[in-house]
Amino acid sequence: MSQIRPAPAQQFASDNYAGICPEAWSAMELANTGSATAYGEDEWTRRAADAFRALFATDCDVYFAFNGTAANSLALAALCQSYHSVICSSSAHVETDECGAPEFFSNGSKLLVAQSADGKLTPDAIRALATGRSDIHFPKPRVVTITQPTETGQVYSVAEIEAISATCRALGLKLHMDGARFAHACAALDCTPAEITWQAGVDVLCFGGTKNGMAVGEAVIFFDRTLSEDFSYRCKQAGQLASKMRYLSAPWIGVLESGAWLANARHANGCARRLADAFAGVAGLELIFPVDANAVFLSAPEPVLDGLRARGWRFYTFIGGGARFMFAWDADPAQVDRLAADVLDLARECTRPVAA
Repeated sequence: MSQIRPAPAQQFASDNYAGICPEAWSAMELANTGSATAYGEDEWTRRAADAFRALFATDCDVYFAFNGTAANSLALAALCQSYHSVICSSSAHVETDECGAPEFFSNGSKLLVAQSADGKLTPDAIRALATGRSDIHFPKPRVVTITQPTETGQVYSVAEIEAISATCRALGLKLHMDGARFAHACAALDCTPAEITWQAGVDVLCFGGTKNGMAVGEAVIFFDRTLSEDFSYRCKQAGQLASKMRYLSAPWIGVLESGAWLANARHANGCARRLADAFAGVAGLELIFPVDANAVFLSAPEPVLDGLRARGWRFYTFIGGGARFMFAWDADPAQVDRLAADVLDLARECTRPVAA
C-alpha cells in the first residue's frame, strides 16, 4: 500500500497557486516610488495601455480590472442590453464559475449554452442557438463568447476562430474572447496575438495576467472601439477602478515589455507536455483531452487518484472526471517529474498481481 508522505514542495492543482514572476514584481517595485496621479491618470497606466497597443499592432482601447470574472462580465455587459443573450459553451467559465456575474452586470442578459464535450464552440452550434427562435418572447442573441484556451485546455486554431467570426458576422453577433490563459494559446500556436484576435474577427478580448505571473490583473481590450463607450463608468460602478491604478497596470509593463508574458506561457505549456509524455503508453492511464496548453487532464483508476492524495498531491476533478493538473510560470521540472513518478508508481501498484 502507498504510504502517506509530506505534501510536495510545489502543487499543480491550479496555476493560481503561483507567485509573482520577477518581471512583474520589479515593475511594481519601480512604480512604488513617490506619488502618482490616481484613478489611472498616471504614466504607468498610460505606458501599459500603449504596450498592449504595440503588442497587438492596433489602436485598441485598454482597461484594467482586478480579476477575470469582472473583466468577462463587464465586457459582455458592454456588448448587451438586458433583453439580449450570450452564446457560450456548456463548460465556459462565464457559465460554470462566475456565480451569475455576467447576468448580474448586464441586468439580466441570458447565457445560451451549447453542449460541448471538448469545451469548444463550433459555427454550427452557434448558428443553431442563434436561429432556433426569433420571436419577441425569447432573448435576442447578441454575443458569442469563446474561451482561449478552453476550460479543457484545448486551443482554437486561427482557422477555427475565423470560421466562428464569419458566422458571427453573418448573424449580426459580436465576438468576445475570454483569454484568462491567452498567452498560453499564443505560445501553443506560435502566432502573434493579433492573428487570433482582431485579425481573426474578435471584437473584445479579456487578456489574463493572474494565471501567468501577476498577483492580480486582467486587461479588457476593445478592438472595436465603438463598443467601449462609457466602459470606464462600468468599471467604476463595479468596483474595478483602482484608486492606485499604477499597482494594477505596472506589472503589465514588466511582463509585456520584457517578453515574459510569452516566455512564462511557453514554460508552463512545456511542463504540461513533460507530464503528459511521461504517461504515454502506460496501461490504465489516459489523457482525457489533448494537451495543447498548460493543462493535463488524467484519467486513472480511483486507487491511483486516492494514492496521489495520500502522497500529498492536490488536484481537481470537476472537469472530465479525472485529475486536472495546471502548470504556471514557476513550475519546477523536478517537481513535475516527482508527480509523474508517483503516478507511474501507483499505476504499477494497481496492475501488480495480488499474492495468493
